[in-house]
Amino acid sequence: MQFRITDIEFDFEDSQGELPFDEQVALVDDVMSITWDAADNEDLVEEITCSTGFCVKSIDYCYVLR
Repeated sequence: MQFRITDIEFDFEDSQGELPFDEQVALVDDVMSITWDAADNEDLVEEITCSTGFCVKSIDYCYVLR
């Protein structure tokens, strides 16, 4: 299945502090510009977490119909 992210919120704080705001905005923009391939919504969250290195706090998406 393919997904497009319409809204997403990350936990940008890690052991080294919080990611600077401009980098947060850039990361969110990047994630929202990609069509993601995943088996289901749980796999989608895992794919995004692995790709970005940050945990997803909330997500809204739509399916891409072929």
